[in-house]
Parts: sequence; C-alpha cells; structure tokens
Amino acid sequence: MSIRKILAYAAIGISSAIMFIPFLTALFNSLKTVGQFNKYPPELFPDPIKWSNYSEVWELANFSTYTLNSLTVSVLSILGAILSSSMVAYAFARLQFPFRDTLFMIVLGTMMIPGVVTIIPQFIIFKQLGMLDTLMPLWVLEWLGQPFGIFLMRQAFLGIPREYEEAAKIDGCNPFQIYWRVALPMCKPSLATLAIFTFMAKWNEILAPVIYITTREKYTLPVGILSLKGQWTGGNDQYLVAGALISLIPILIVFLIAEKYFVEGARSSGLK
Repeated sequence: MSIRKILAYAAIGISSAIMFIPFLTALFNSLKTVGQFNKYPPELFPDPIKWSNYSEVWELANFSTYTLNSLTVSVLSILGAILSSSMVAYAFARLQFPFRDTLFMIVLGTMMIPGVVTIIPQFIIFKQLGMLDTLMPLWVLEWLGQPFGIFLMRQAFLGIPREYEEAAKIDGCNPFQIYWRVALPMCKPSLATLAIFTFMAKWNEILAPVIYITTREKYTLPVGILSLKGQWTGGNDQYLVAGALISLIPILIVFLIAEKYFVEGARSSGLK
C-alpha cells in the first residue's frame, strides 16, 4: 500500500472519529441516570445502563403525537416538492417559451434570499388565510416549487437523450405524458435526492413550527423535544438527549433505504 493511500485512510479515519464521537457521547448520556448525568467530573460510560429513559420520555412527552405530526408534514412536503419542482423543472429543461432562461435565472436568484426575510410576509398571508395553528403552513409552500428542487430536477431532465421524447411523440404522447411516463421514471436518483433533502429539512425544522403552531397537540417532533426542557424533565436532562436520538431514527432509515439513489443523483446533478 502506498504512502498516499495510508495517509488518505488515516485522514478518513480521523474525520470519521471526529464526527462519530459526539454521537457516541450523546448515546452514552441518554442511558445515564440523573445522578450520573449531572456528575462532575463527568463519566463517559453509563453504569448502570438505563434503557428505560427512552420509553419514559416517549410516554411523558407524548412523542407519538409529535412523531405523527412530523411524519404528516414531511410526507406532504416530499410529495409537493417532487411534483411541483419536477413539473417546473421539466418546463425549463424541455419546453420552449419566451424568457425561459431569464425566468430560470430569477428562480435561482431566489435561493440567495435569506429565509428570515420572508417570515413576516408569509405569516401575514397565512394569518389572512386562517392557517395559523395548523400544519398547513409547514408543508403547503413545497407544493409551489422550491428553487433547489427545480435546479436539481432540471439538471436530471437535461441529461435524458431527446431520442426518448421523440419516440414518445411518435407514439402520440403529449408533453405531460412524456413528462409523466418517460422523463420522470428516468430520474429516480434525482427524485430520491430531492426527497431526502426535503425530508431532512422538514423533519428537523424548528423555526416555522415555533412561529405558526401554538397548540401543544400540533407540535412537531423538534418543537416537542425543545418543550421538554424544564417541563417534563425536572432536571432529568438525559431525557432531552434520548428524545433527540429518537428523532434521528427516521432520518437514518430514510437515508439507508435511498442511499444508492442519493449518491447517484448527487453525482449526476453535479452536486459536491
């Protein structure tokens, strides 16, 4: 083995350890008793191991409701992002209409607008529509297209040879049928990439739920975990760590299932 490979593997191992150690520390802290968690100097390994912290925090904080709310928001957001962004992207990639490239540049330009700038206008709009204290403000915007999703799917559509579309036209397909039956099935890696990014963003989102949701039963999981502080824990902060680790499980499952498509989609779209 060459020196270059040894150094590369060493760098990868050190980087992996740096990223894995905080997760391992959180796992150990979630299994401690309140005495061990608050002990100074802190001890790394829990003794005894208290697996019941997970079941206790699940029951105390009504995690089943929070998880269901987060799943509802995430699934609806994924469906909206995939449908709306892919439709707009297909139009930018394949259809001919005036100012197409200019409009696409404007769409990309909106990615540079900080999210906090649009919070107040969005709040006023949702208030006028009577959507406050509902889950709709958390997912409805994804059905209007997102700039990143449009860019990602446009790159995927541009990579499809035009011969497929020409063959579909000969068979009598209209533009929507070509998009739905030919182009979209050929972009599964990019669709998986968009779905993962959308799921992670919505599952971990905390600012929008804090702004729009006031009823505890409608909290999403991140807000539910945040509300544990001082309410249910009573100094048992190991419950907070256990709740945070519980929220990671769906993300890991989704990524493991779609890892192959995610890597292929990121590579084909030019993402680094």
